[in-house]
Amino acid sequence: MFRRKFLQSIGLLSAGVSIPLAPAALAEIAEPKAAPHKLNLTPLTIKGRVHAGGTGLAGVPVTDGYNMVLTDKAGRYELLSNSTAEFVYLTLPRGYAIPHENGVARFYQPIKPGQTRMTADFALQKLPTDDTKHTFMVWADPQMIDKKDTNELITVSAPDLKALAAQYNNPSTFAIGCGDLVWDHFELFDDYKKAVEVTGIPFFQVIGNHDMNLTARADEGSAQTFKSLFGPTYYSFNRGEVHYVVLDDVFFIGPPKKYIGYLTETQLQWLEQDLSHVKPGTTVVVALHIPVNSGDKRRNQLKDESLGGVVSNRHELYRLLKPYTAHIMSGHTHVCEKIFHENTIEHTHGAVCGAWWTGPICTDGSPNGYGVYEVDGPNIKWYYKSIGHDRQHQFRTYPKGANPDRPDDIVVNVWNWDPEWQVTWYENGQRQGPMHQQTSLDPMAVKLQAGDKRPAKHKWVDPTLADHMFYARPSAGAKEIRVEVTDRFGQKYSEAVSV
Repeated sequence: MFRRKFLQSIGLLSAGVSIPLAPAALAEIAEPKAAPHKLNLTPLTIKGRVHAGGTGLAGVPVTDGYNMVLTDKAGRYELLSNSTAEFVYLTLPRGYAIPHENGVARFYQPIKPGQTRMTADFALQKLPTDDTKHTFMVWADPQMIDKKDTNELITVSAPDLKALAAQYNNPSTFAIGCGDLVWDHFELFDDYKKAVEVTGIPFFQVIGNHDMNLTARADEGSAQTFKSLFGPTYYSFNRGEVHYVVLDDVFFIGPPKKYIGYLTETQLQWLEQDLSHVKPGTTVVVALHIPVNSGDKRRNQLKDESLGGVVSNRHELYRLLKPYTAHIMSGHTHVCEKIFHENTIEHTHGAVCGAWWTGPICTDGSPNGYGVYEVDGPNIKWYYKSIGHDRQHQFRTYPKGANPDRPDDIVVNVWNWDPEWQVTWYENGQRQGPMHQQTSLDPMAVKLQAGDKRPAKHKWVDPTLADHMFYARPSAGAKEIRVEVTDRFGQKYSEAVSV
């Protein structure tokens, strides 16, 4: 049966569970121990200095996740906090290297409980070159369940990214791990960090639903392990002329692993403060795990949106982003999709693990891969990098008969497509015009994933409908068919199709 029917059958679709729990993880769920808890509001004063080579840096935002202050002309700050705060961290200014430990970004300092005063200095290093032009990559859903998966990530996926980053040869290059870094098995976080180290570039991390503590009694405790390894779950930084924000939109509503897509009031208040220091008109990139919006309801003719598939209070995020040119980076669904809302483009990424490490593609036929974003000042260009292929691999063609519902048509899957792209076909050298877009299943996904016995590793995986499928009907005299795809930036890709 298809994946959506599976979720409906276990009654979890609207509760926000995108896939079943790993069996071992289910066994770990236990009743929480009853213990009295008292909220500690002891005042805490945090002082410190942000500097580079001893020279203070002015105007750098410093926050405890609740309130935000700017450093003075000497780089000094004073932040009035309390014992509920877990970290003090800064918004990295443009022109400075990302502090990291073996690739894992370290822009924060933990706050030890019980303090009333704390000193937190941040020493930064100036980049050797201007970062107005830079590149970043988005790795969504590595989602490893066992050592076989981690080996694939470390020996195949990470070297692929390392090789691509080397081509750019720019110290400003970085990546974002867009959530579901593991699949409930926290012992595999070490393997994720090994993969990050292999890539040779610094990584910022986003928390996903499979990175949460299974035994937490409320959302507030669900990120305990993630925070111990990667720091705060929401923060910001600058690169060149672009302001970047990472948010936590996975709201935990209780075991066994139920969640919804939601942004808390605490985060929204923090985001308001953060954006108050960003000039209107600036390009802002927001990274989070669960898509802010999706075409899933429309494609599958659902009555309601999946509570765990989109952000319920997204309109408030849209409102806060309205003064800016905004891009949203998300994952979670293991499909490629573009969503447009006023001044915002959302890039939902295919998964690094594809269909949960069951083969070379995601459930919509997109290859296992990641997004690549080339930034020049306020402008961003992008493409999808398929693991094991060069950047020219931007679509896949199928001969007549690949889709039994349209046996006389050739089929093309253009996974990173949006309405600004053009998909044109030629017969015997003559231009025939645009191909017909139709929401449908990818033929390879059907072959590898459809049915109760496929794929062998995770039999619940099923192909999902995609908007980026295109069709054309060759004539009886067709001897040569060629498809030409032009992306929104004018880059052309061409491929012959078997007749």
